[in-house]
Amino acid sequence: MTELVRQLPEIAERVLLLELNHRVNNEFASAINLVSVAAVRTDNPEVKAALSNVVELLHQHADVHRALKLPDRNAVVDATAYLQALCRAMSQSKLDRAGIKLVLAADVVRLHSERCWQLGMIVYELVTNAARHAFFEGREGEVRVELSRAGATARCCVSDNGSSARAVRPGRGLKIIGEMVKSLGGQVDRSFGANGSSFSVALPFVGREQQANRSLRGAYHIEAGRKGLHHAQH
Repeated sequence: MTELVRQLPEIAERVLLLELNHRVNNEFASAINLVSVAAVRTDNPEVKAALSNVVELLHQHADVHRALKLPDRNAVVDATAYLQALCRAMSQSKLDRAGIKLVLAADVVRLHSERCWQLGMIVYELVTNAARHAFFEGREGEVRVELSRAGATARCCVSDNGSSARAVRPGRGLKIIGEMVKSLGGQVDRSFGANGSSFSVALPFVGREQQANRSLRGAYHIEAGRKGLHHAQH
């Protein structure tokens, strides 16, 4: 009984997150349906094309939301495959449109499902910040996500090749990232400069992750979201 009482806040929080996710999915579906109907009904080809583009964009943002959904079971999962799906969805929904290339280079890493989900939210926030705040100054913009194993630690680095503002003040997003990394028992390092910014997150393997990562081999190099997706494993 005592154990159940201790778990109640965690259970309630999980139910609320699942309900929120369900509501957001329903709102995406409703918006997509309304715009799709309007596109079918209009006789103006320019309006029809514009509305069709909106439908496509809504589908792409819904894909990002689905990639970030709370896992439905507690298991050790393939974090590399998870980030691959997330990076591809982010590229298609926002980065390709801004002319920014997103590259994922990753070792095969396994994490507990909820910790993998939290890492995905951290990566989403860091990639979004890089795309929003980096000044590429005529260069081809590139954001790079790297996931690697280093002994008993998973390391994830998000970097860009754009310059940053001289005075960088952490906003709400970066503060949330700091709290999430702390809750995972990890550390975050960051650097800003004229040639790009970099955020590196180190997470120690815990529980079943330790055994799951001991014998893993192989790595991926992925250009996410582009036609002719490059994906090599070795």
